[in-house]
Amino acid sequence: MPTAATHTYLDAIRHLPVGGALSVPDVSWADYQALLAELGDGYAVRITYDRERLEIGSPADRHEKIEEFICAVAHVLADEMATDLETFGSTTFKHPALKQGAEPDTCFYVQHAAQVIGRDGLDLTVDPPPDVVVEVDVSHSSTAKLSVWAAFGVPEIWRYDGARTVMYQRSGDGYIEIPASLAFSSLTAEALTDLLQQLRTKGQQAVLTAFRQSLRR
Repeated sequence: MPTAATHTYLDAIRHLPVGGALSVPDVSWADYQALLAELGDGYAVRITYDRERLEIGSPADRHEKIEEFICAVAHVLADEMATDLETFGSTTFKHPALKQGAEPDTCFYVQHAAQVIGRDGLDLTVDPPPDVVVEVDVSHSSTAKLSVWAAFGVPEIWRYDGARTVMYQRSGDGYIEIPASLAFSSLTAEALTDLLQQLRTKGQQAVLTAFRQSLRR
């Protein structure tokens, strides 16, 4: 059942401008759960919960195009490398014992794809975390999510800020920068940046076709 606090958060979300962000302290796990239940499926905002702090971000208009293109790049890589790939978009991942939850801009299972085939809902108490989490930081930073992804055991993160891609590998309780993907060894951070920059002057299909051809060479 929604609480008074839940109604307050819902009202704040309705008035959050595109590209805006909101941080709310002292939010209980129960209120976070109630908020997710009230929002239902398919909401546009990204919600991060980290031990009583709620972060709400409204993605900029460019997010969807970039997310979909990065997914398409991953599919090309999986095809050419004959590798399994399961994409889970902005699925909400949460762990009650850790009192943490977060939503990527998109995410993939590669090394653990076989374990999640056919799954509609994921439970981090029994399922592995995504092998790759993608964050598109063109309107606001995903820095607050990193500690959550590290706690969940996500091994790899790709972050794109509109100008540069940075790839990270989990190390201890945090992340260190790496030059190339762990899941897709033929993809470097520099190469993904270049592909995303090409979208400004070329069509998506043209960029993907040229990328596929370069992999085959």
